[in-house]
Amino acid sequence: MKQAAHVLLVDDDVSLLKLLGMRLESRGYRVTTAESGREALDKLEQTRPDLVLSDLRMDEMDGMALFQQVQKRMPGLPVIILTAHGSIPDAVSATRQGVFSFLTKPVDRDELFSAIDDALRQTANASADGDDAWRAEIITRSPHMERILEQARMVAGSDVSVLVTGPSGSGKELLANAIHRASSRVHKPFVAINCGALPEQLLESELFGHAKGAFTGAISQHEGLFQAADGGTLFLDEIGDMPLTLQVKLLRALQERQIRPLGSTTSIPIDVRIISATHRDLDKAMREGDFREDLFYRLNVVNLRLPPLKERAEDVPLLAKHLVTQAAARHKPFVKGFSPEALNLLASSAWPGNVRQLVNVVEQCVALTSAPIIPEALVSQALMAEENALPSFNEARAGFERSYLIKVLKITEGNVTQAARIAGRNRTDFYKLLGRHDLEPGAFKPGADQAG
Repeated sequence: MKQAAHVLLVDDDVSLLKLLGMRLESRGYRVTTAESGREALDKLEQTRPDLVLSDLRMDEMDGMALFQQVQKRMPGLPVIILTAHGSIPDAVSATRQGVFSFLTKPVDRDELFSAIDDALRQTANASADGDDAWRAEIITRSPHMERILEQARMVAGSDVSVLVTGPSGSGKELLANAIHRASSRVHKPFVAINCGALPEQLLESELFGHAKGAFTGAISQHEGLFQAADGGTLFLDEIGDMPLTLQVKLLRALQERQIRPLGSTTSIPIDVRIISATHRDLDKAMREGDFREDLFYRLNVVNLRLPPLKERAEDVPLLAKHLVTQAAARHKPFVKGFSPEALNLLASSAWPGNVRQLVNVVEQCVALTSAPIIPEALVSQALMAEENALPSFNEARAGFERSYLIKVLKITEGNVTQAARIAGRNRTDFYKLLGRHDLEPGAFKPGADQAG
């Protein structure tokens, strides 16, 4: 059974607000009322309406100022403006800015209901059918995350490329998969690859495929992931780590909508939606020549930035309860959850490893507990174990690179030419490595303050 559409009604005239609210409720809409723009913005975060219906002339914040704030907080949420002083120029200006409809009071009842129905029908979030299956794996009550998910739902309806940014472990692949499930490609494959985890030739072969005999060991023809994802979505994780030579080939594939496998002379048409992700600063990578600007703009049609877990602390208890239920079902069904003190400790932790780290902590707690309720001491132990845990391959490599660069700069006293020679790199590559690790050669010259 469909849930009634939810309208946020805003008017500083209390009697008109009540009258219009009753009219909308008689039509079957759920109505939340606000007597000012400020109150409306507060209720926007709490109630997530399907549509905003606002008077134009209000003290402090008028209808257009409210509309602009709504667009910032929930892009694409339809707004209808009512005014007793309507004019053609006002209406044209409002609709050009994105207001769905601009109606003059006294508004005709049928005209109002028609405008509301049209807005709900034509907006991605319109039908209030409660179908959240596409985002079921993303557990949140954070207003920040809800805004990102609203944008994800909207962008899913088109085929534009999406770049998901955010720190490692923040859930970029989960969001990419959710966009795929909300799209028209949902019944086709979702294929993911980590561009930073494979050597260049193997990555090229995995993406584009190869012909028999294309290189040593290519004993048979291999279909690449572009072909495997045909009709669906290809998720390029850690796109910032893709080698420059492969970036050129990827750009050509996206422009021409066809690929050529290694060792083949035949091009193959492709139909895939590209979602990419990175934790790197691609603006900085472009300035340093590590990432192609033309590819960046091809991939970054829409950018969705996921926050670190510490910026959505209200989600930690919610996630922890969800994760402990999953882990208990797999390993120890008698485990029921965390003690209040344990949940408080989880909520107050910094989570440098983000959601991925929280998953590990919960798994450790479930594995080690012998009681139905996990105590604070066990959470504290798991957090300490995580801090001392073996780093990922990429983290270990970055740590080694930085330590090595510091060592050769100390040996050469900041002389980049000598340091590059020791490292077996040309000066340009060596400077790029220094930039990636925020190292300044001058800091290693005699007499310089080597704080790092």
